[in-house]
Amino acid sequence: MRILIVEDEIEIADGIKTILEKEGYQTDAVYDGLSGLDELLSNIYDLALLDIMLPKISGLDVLRSARNSGIDTPIILLTARSQTEDKIIGLDSGADDYLTKPFDAGELLARIRARFRRRDNVITQSLSFADIRLEQSSMKLYGRERSVKLAKKEYQLLEYLLVNHGCILTRNMLVAKIWGYDDQAEYNQLDVYISFVRKKLKFVSANISIVTEKGVGYSLQAGGKNDGI
Repeated sequence: MRILIVEDEIEIADGIKTILEKEGYQTDAVYDGLSGLDELLSNIYDLALLDIMLPKISGLDVLRSARNSGIDTPIILLTARSQTEDKIIGLDSGADDYLTKPFDAGELLARIRARFRRRDNVITQSLSFADIRLEQSSMKLYGRERSVKLAKKEYQLLEYLLVNHGCILTRNMLVAKIWGYDDQAEYNQLDVYISFVRKKLKFVSANISIVTEKGVGYSLQAGGKNDGI
């Protein structure tokens, strides 16, 4: 799971980063509102922790802009005790939860786990497109008559493409989402896994295709041919 931290106080951001990484989460931290919005719009994060008081643009403006752009990443606001009105505005603007500073590490982790449980309950129930269905619990891809087990990165890649079907996902977005910014993955690894997923789609006779957008990335489209290369 990849979490974005948007917090202008570097010591606090680094402290949160340390707590989360000890729990096995991948994290990125930025320290102003514009950078936070830019990262959120990449749509590669599973959750964001967003401070309200930020330089350049406020956390509330970041939140509104992200939601208006169709970003549905779970967002937990970080607020000061005196910002009761901002909490209400934040929740009304699309925030999923809030934490009041200073907060306990255990409470932070519990809130994050709760958001992931709710998100997973939605994803696991039904993730389908055209004539295929993807099941998270078994990491299986189902076609009209056949099914096939996916490897972890195959599943993550196809899930990301499915959730964003019809949209062009750049190579940078795909590599960052599946392997992370700090990973040494190269683009040829992405191409290899795209080939693997195409073969699995072909195996279940899926009426969808992973389209190569030359020089940009890939998109998942209904119809077309998956030739497995």
